[in-house]
Amino acid sequence: MKSCWLRHNGYSDCLLFMAGWGMGPEPFTAIDFGRIDVFMTYDYSSLNDTVLVELLDRDKLHLLAWSMGVWVAAWLAQQGGIFSSLHFESSTAIGGTLRPVDDKQGIPVQVFEDMLQGLSAEKIDNFYFSMFDSRNEARDFFCRRPQRTCEALHEELKYLHELCHNSLEDMPDIYTHKIITGRDQIFPARSQLRAWGRQHCTVASLPHFPFYRQEKEKLLFLPTHP
Repeated sequence: MKSCWLRHNGYSDCLLFMAGWGMGPEPFTAIDFGRIDVFMTYDYSSLNDTVLVELLDRDKLHLLAWSMGVWVAAWLAQQGGIFSSLHFESSTAIGGTLRPVDDKQGIPVQVFEDMLQGLSAEKIDNFYFSMFDSRNEARDFFCRRPQRTCEALHEELKYLHELCHNSLEDMPDIYTHKIITGRDQIFPARSQLRAWGRQHCTVASLPHFPFYRQEKEKLLFLPTHP
């Protein structure tokens, strides 16, 4: 697991942003998250939470987990390491579930396995493009696409697939807010709804990648300051 500071300005609030598979910092560096420091994790080719030691002294800490990061955060919470020592004032899951490879509550098993078995540069591009319902937003993403090789993305996907397959216990629900991305072409909205239950989540008309939308501060429950 890799990490970086997207913003480190000494704000009182700090956001732990756990991104999804295939990501890097590049698509997020120009995003205005508001008056909050942002610490990002990505590249889950291994899950060692020692990178989170930098957050142990932060008092006002928030969690935002997206896509596969929703499951990764819950998995780490179950392990009893540094992650479980962090106290979050809010914890939001968006565009993901606690069963990410699942025919009813996540990405259909065959879809995931087809991606894993035949991963190529073309499939990666198609995956990235499918995260959007706006050509302009997709274009902006491709201008800032993650600088990672196909081989590295395959290793990450393979590791996550094996870990999900071997994790027989249900992951703990650590989230105070769950947001369903209603226009999602990666994690089907109906699967997200089944996973969380309609009464426990907020449905938003968003694609899988919602971070270029102006309304994200309200939707992602980020702290706001005058």
